[in-house]
Amino acid sequence: MGQGHIPFGYRIKNGSAEIVPEEAEQIRKIYSAYIAGKPYIEAAKCAGLSMTHASVKWLLQNRHYIGDEFYPAIIDRHTFDAAEAERLLRLDLMGRTYRTRPVVENLKVKTHFTMKQIVEKNKDPYDQAAYIYSLIESEE
Repeated sequence: MGQGHIPFGYRIKNGSAEIVPEEAEQIRKIYSAYIAGKPYIEAAKCAGLSMTHASVKWLLQNRHYIGDEFYPAIIDRHTFDAAEAERLLRLDLMGRTYRTRPVVENLKVKTHFTMKQIVEKNKDPYDQAAYIYSLIESEE
């Protein structure tokens, strides 16, 4: 039986999650390198791991590592929060913060449409579709 759903750094023994010491140390090194300024992939390399960008990001955002009712803690809350603060800072510095857009009050969505008579016939189906689409008008 595979354990693909168990986070890296843990194994299941007798129905309980336990820490794999070597992997836990690699996780701590990833957090440390990332907080020190390394990009995701470089942080993994500092820990001796070859991981994708997305895998490292997932690892750094996995709350199981601070411990919960099933998983024992591998890192402390301060380290987890420091990594998250670093991630948010980098997003902001790169202009990748996606703030929610303001809610538009009283937005009226148009639901009634008319269409002019089709008078042209194009051989190219894409041109015909574009032509027909151009005939659609919304009612105010």
